[in-house]
Amino acid sequence: MAAAALTREGGEDAFRRLFRFYRQRDASDLRGVVDFSVPGGQVFRSQLSISSVSDQDACRAGLQPVSQWKAYGLNGYPGFIFIPNPFLPGCQRHWVKQCLKLYPQKPNVCNLDLHMAPEKTIDLWGQSKEQLKRKGSSKREPRSLLEKLRWVTLGYHYNWDTKKYSANHHTPFPSDLAFLSEQVAAACGFRGFQAQAGILNYYHFDSSLGIHVDESELDHSRPLLSFSFGQSSIFLLGGLKREEAPTAMFMHSGDIMVMSGFSRLLHHAVPRVLPNPEGTALPSCLDQALSSDLPVGSVIEHSSDEDWQVCAKYLQSSRINMTIRQVLAEGQKFPEESGTNGKGQAPSEDSHHQENSRAKRHKPNTD
Repeated sequence: MAAAALTREGGEDAFRRLFRFYRQRDASDLRGVVDFSVPGGQVFRSQLSISSVSDQDACRAGLQPVSQWKAYGLNGYPGFIFIPNPFLPGCQRHWVKQCLKLYPQKPNVCNLDLHMAPEKTIDLWGQSKEQLKRKGSSKREPRSLLEKLRWVTLGYHYNWDTKKYSANHHTPFPSDLAFLSEQVAAACGFRGFQAQAGILNYYHFDSSLGIHVDESELDHSRPLLSFSFGQSSIFLLGGLKREEAPTAMFMHSGDIMVMSGFSRLLHHAVPRVLPNPEGTALPSCLDQALSSDLPVGSVIEHSSDEDWQVCAKYLQSSRINMTIRQVLAEGQKFPEESGTNGKGQAPSEDSHHQENSRAKRHKPNTD
């Protein structure tokens, strides 16, 4: 029960101690990790705004009717909502394919842009798909470009140096992802949510995400939405200060987290990626086929068998997370900036959880 003891122990950087505990490869004590598939203890049912999203709009976004969702909160974390996989069968595949094939394309920005010539990062999918399909289990095989992908930014592009967004570094936000985000936000009581920025993180079994707070958005009254696909992970949700020990919870494929209100500015991290608990190469929810009868206006697209073969191979050792934010309140503008073009540089790749300024930024770190 070492994890439970660490959780009770406050004091200087209690968050860091628990992060290190779960980061350990031999950490076998997972009994203290909240599993929303078997709620109890500090977990309670949370109410959703069912009338805010029509069944048709939910279906167009690839979601079950909101009346069929289950939503949970955590005692001590007002504004935190956890929604276990509300996606319709086969619809997670669309978002996985978008994150691997479409969203990394220009004019969006990714970590590889910092190390490679522009012409080398135009088509990561095309350069990687054959290599991924042939990939075996040997760690000695060279990684494809898609496997070297760590993050992609959408909409207002996050400046990793200044930790700010700016008006002059913006590209169109994907319309399908905006629609999905707007439906989820409305179901959680945030009608009128505008998806303006996205950070996509790509994790492997040796990845982690350092302790940080998402505070760069100018409007904190709007929620932070988080979508996970692929392998599972442990997510740590702490307090306003790092001296407060966090609560550990599992995130599985299809799960959605919403951080709003008090919970919007809490410290959080991902210390570890885990194989899905079913013991199979992929979670069963990703094996489900998409219905051939999609509703009119659906943002979901069918994936070809070849495309899904590439995605499935990638996900056998990986997890994808999409975090969507509204940066500006209605009518709000960015403050005037001088002497910058707003683009900046992202941090270089560093060791998996060095406790320095780089490790606290919004990026997965690898061993």
